Amino acid sequence: MLVLPFQQRGLMSLSILLQSVIKVSQGTLTKSVHLCLHYQDTTDMAEKPDNADQGKEPQRNEINELGEFGLIDHLTESFDIKQSSTMTSVGDDAAVIDHDRHYTVISTDLLLEGIHFDLMYHPLKHLGYKAVVVNLSDIYAMNAIPTQITVSIALSNRFSLEAVEEIYQGIEAACKYYNVDLVGGDTSSSRQGLVISVTAIGMARREKLCYRNGAKAGDIICVTGDLGAAYLGLQILEREKQIYLSQPDTQPDLEDQQYAIGKQLKPEARNDMIEIFEKSGLKPTAMIDVSDGLASDLMHICKSSGVGAFVEESGVPIHPDIQQLAIKFKLDPITCALSGGEDYELLFTVDPEDLPKVRVMPDIYMMGEITDASEGIKLHTTGGNIHDLKAQGWRHF
Repeated sequence: MLVLPFQQRGLMSLSILLQSVIKVSQGTLTKSVHLCLHYQDTTDMAEKPDNADQGKEPQRNEINELGEFGLIDHLTESFDIKQSSTMTSVGDDAAVIDHDRHYTVISTDLLLEGIHFDLMYHPLKHLGYKAVVVNLSDIYAMNAIPTQITVSIALSNRFSLEAVEEIYQGIEAACKYYNVDLVGGDTSSSRQGLVISVTAIGMARREKLCYRNGAKAGDIICVTGDLGAAYLGLQILEREKQIYLSQPDTQPDLEDQQYAIGKQLKPEARNDMIEIFEKSGLKPTAMIDVSDGLASDLMHICKSSGVGAFVEESGVPIHPDIQQLAIKFKLDPITCALSGGEDYELLFTVDPEDLPKVRVMPDIYMMGEITDASEGIKLHTTGGNIHDLKAQGWRHF
């Protein structure tokens, strides 16, 4: 396979090497010979490569040629309105949203280059998609439905118009997949690096909303999906980055770990679970999304609810391939699952009376029980030992 040196906005990038061997489709990665990383199917971001353009230098247009409002118009002209609650969107002083008799739920996340993402291996389309998903996940964690987002972005002069278009293609794909409207935001220059701030807006009936503070002793602790994959995907990408920096002619070895790398570069929010809860009549007593790490996020529930917890190590869901990958990196699989973070699964508690409903739901694992606060937060290991559960996940400061 041909290895091409790739100059991206002043930075030698590993992205072209990764793009030569992976392609994202429905959240999974498969080998590809294309030198273009793209989405397919429901994400609707793929564009067929134009053979006539192969071998040509990519076009670069400077953002300052458009100006702030011209840039906003250019980037948002293809976004369709999908929600009847959207009264006005981009183009006015403020968006107007009519949620009638529902509560409005709002969440904001900030993504900073060098802190939350590395453009050496994070393609811009994926970054735009992920920036939306991590916010929508917070709305789903409230048992609410996201309806609109705003996007604010700060750019240094390293970024061409084409680069920003890639980010917004990812944003648009996420909006289409999760059926939300882009209704506003802001753009600004940045002295260094890329900054993306997304605010997600959702709605729910008052009686359906879930908070962190509703867990009570005796409740069962549940989690969706499996944990630790995104963290191990990050380990692979970071390893290959360091190898590339020291040996630029070396091909990346992604070890055919499509699942782990896909969970890191293009996570998905668990909107399916909110639909399942609604159909089954289940309302969790407390809920949070797993972003900082299972241990940290369980502690958030316990602190807000004034309770303790015990977790059975054997109940923590870890994909078999991820277990083997952790061992290869000389890491403890349970530590990766408890503290890795960026899983964007849903961690929730349910009343024991609702267990019959939970048992027939797909992709939900019961991993422990809420206890009295005096008992602390404990991990029961498969070896029969009991330890204090420690939060070793993401720390913002």
